[in-house]
Parts: sequence; C-alpha cells; structure tokens
Amino acid sequence: MNYKLITFFIFVSLTIQMKFFRRSNEAQISGGSIITIGTFDGVHIGHRTLVKKLIEDGNRLELETLVITFHPHPRLVLFPEQHDLRLLNTSQERAELLNLIGISQLVEFPFTKEFAEIDPTQFVTEILLQQMRMKKIVLGYDHRFGKNREGSLELMKQLSNRFNFEVEEIPAMEINSMNVSSTRIRKALQSGEIELANQLLGYTYFFSGTIIKGKKLGRTLGYPTANIAGINPYKLIPASGVYAVEVKVNNFIKKGMMNIGTNPTTDMDASIKIEVNIFDFEEDIYNKEITVYLKSFIRKEEKFAGLTELKLALDLDKQKTLKIFGNV
Repeated sequence: MNYKLITFFIFVSLTIQMKFFRRSNEAQISGGSIITIGTFDGVHIGHRTLVKKLIEDGNRLELETLVITFHPHPRLVLFPEQHDLRLLNTSQERAELLNLIGISQLVEFPFTKEFAEIDPTQFVTEILLQQMRMKKIVLGYDHRFGKNREGSLELMKQLSNRFNFEVEEIPAMEINSMNVSSTRIRKALQSGEIELANQLLGYTYFFSGTIIKGKKLGRTLGYPTANIAGINPYKLIPASGVYAVEVKVNNFIKKGMMNIGTNPTTDMDASIKIEVNIFDFEEDIYNKEITVYLKSFIRKEEKFAGLTELKLALDLDKQKTLKIFGNV
C-alpha cells in the first residue's frame, strides 16, 4: 500500500471524478450495475479490498460500479439518545476517498426513520433492480438491511434466483483475516495509537477546521500556534496530548506539532483546544481552512509548574517531532 501516494492525493483536495447522487433514481446506469452497500466509515483497507473487488468484477462484466452508502450515519438516526458516536470521515471526505479507488458512481441515501422502515424485498426490487439496474451485488457475510435489519444475505440469494441477478459473498475468513474495522481504528485514535490507525486506514488520518485567534501565549514562548475551530461535530478528534503532524494551509504542506487538550498549565477552564505550531511558517492565516494529518503521538498532556517548564517541554517536543520526520 503506497500510503505517501494516497496522502498526496488527499493533500491536493480532490476534484471528484465519479458521479455522485443522493437519490437512487438519479443514478445513470446505461446497461447494468454491480453494487455494494455499507456505511464505509474510514474507507479503510478492509473497505478498499471490497471495493477493488467490485471494480475488478465491474470491468470484467462491463458493469457500472456503484457504491451505496448513507448520510447521516444510521446510528445517529436510530439511536438519537446516544451522543458518543464519532466518525472517521465526513460525507465529503468519504466521497473523495471512494473516488480515489476508482468507482463509477456513489449514491448517498439520506438516512431517515422512514427509510429505515423500508421492506427489504421492496428495497431490492424497486431500488436496486428497477432504479439501479443491478446485475450483481457484493456483500459481506454478515450484511443486514431494511426494516428491523430483516434483510440478510440469505434473503438476497433467494431474490437473486427469482429476479436473475448474481450475489457474491465476502466470507468471514477473508474479512476477519484483515483484523480491521472502523471501531478498531476509532479506539486506536482515542488511545494515541496513531501509527496503527494509519496502517489500518491505509492513509494518514486527518481532520479540517478554521484557524481562529487565540490568546497568543505561544508567541511569548517562541511557539506561536494556529488555533483550530469549526471542526465537524461528529468528526473523531484523537486523545488529548501532543502529536507530530503535517498541515495543509494556503496550499502549503508544512510539518509541525499539535496539542489537543485543556492547556492545564495556563488555562482554568475545561474546554478542549486544538493548537498547531507550524514549523518555519509565519504567514497570516486567520480564518483560513487548515487540514491536519496525524503522524505520531508524542506524549500525554501535562500540567507544568510554570511557563519555564512548559517551554522546556515544548523544546523537547519539537526535537522528538523533527526526529520522527527524519530531520535530526
């Protein structure tokens, strides 16, 4: 897996080449299609294996490759009382990552309670077959769909015999052998295991926000920071601590170090702040969009006795960060 190449494409802000729809009847299928369905949060290496299989079969059978996904995430609609779900991708990020793999079309259904009540057989016959002209579907062994998750791979196979389409099952052995899931990646990010998360994703984990004015205390220590706000509220932010990062801002790619946390040495409130010290960069970037790419976890956030001790810690953080990037 060429992680640097994937990261480069993300850096340059992809222009989506695939066709992107939010209604199934808008999909443009001239002949037939091969389909897979899922939330695809993270578009990790397991998802990528499935989608590449879809593309290979689509090319061989001369079918449009079509991925069906949902927005918002079904869990946010079905369990609104739960407020702990954080996602690896925004809708736009997911689309860009799927576009990288090379699918023809993406249909992102608006997921509502009404949509969740659709009969599984109706979903297959009226949407997949009539509107999307499905000739083949590729699904994981445990895929469920439709009202009360009553739709199953077994039902899909029964319908395939009646309506003359092909079903391919990705077996448990093949899926589980990769030992990767969106949940596992979330846990890795929340525990500071950045290298593991990036390995399972197949690219460098990132998030975007807007640079706002802070208290400018970092300047007095020799470490001016870009304070980041406006991050999608459902985007997963990793555990508090100090990280080696790369950032994209003003079309530049720069190295730096980031702190996520409450700044216990200098601040009295418990709000989480995200600040990046960008190395060798002095431009005015207030109100600009910034994308942060996490490379490695440096240390947990600490409360120091004063600014002198904090400055010494920052000096050491920078040395460690530069070493990670191979500059020392």
